[in-house]
Formats: sequence, C-alpha cells, structure tokens
Amino acid sequence: MALWITDDCINCDVCEPECPNEAIFMGPEIYEINPDRCTECVGHFDTPQCVQICPVNCIPVRPDRVESKDQLMEKYRQLTAAQAPVS
Repeated sequence: MALWITDDCINCDVCEPECPNEAIFMGPEIYEINPDRCTECVGHFDTPQCVQICPVNCIPVRPDRVESKDQLMEKYRQLTAAQAPVS
C-alpha cells in the first residue's frame, strides 16, 4: 500500500526530508508521493515517517495501490539494491 498526500496538505515541508526512499516530491501545488518508491517505510522504520510527522494528518493509504508487507519489503530490497555502490 503506497501512501498519498491529500489536498489538505499545507506544504509545510516536513515530510519530504523524512522519506528514506526519496518518494516524496513537490508537485505542481502540493507535495506528492511516487507510489513506485513508497514502501510505507518498510525496511527502514516500523511506521511511515511522513505520517508520523505530518501536522495536518493528510497522508492516508492510497486505496488504488494496495500492497502487502511482503510486497513492500520486496520493493524496499529492489530500491536499496539499486542504490548500493558497485564494488
């Protein structure tokens, strides 16, 4: 389940630097989340960091992108393998 940012976003800038997968970015009007990079912090933290820090509670689960914890962990593995330095 990727997360998404609703229109209630106040552009406070606190969520973007908290995302370990760099999934959050500034869209045309409000911050947005790239669902291909969002793992709900699985692999990094026990809870989604953006949700914890959001002062207006505008980051729910994206209903059209339902993923199991196993799927999120696999996405995490793929993302971190792509970022690993080649020795």
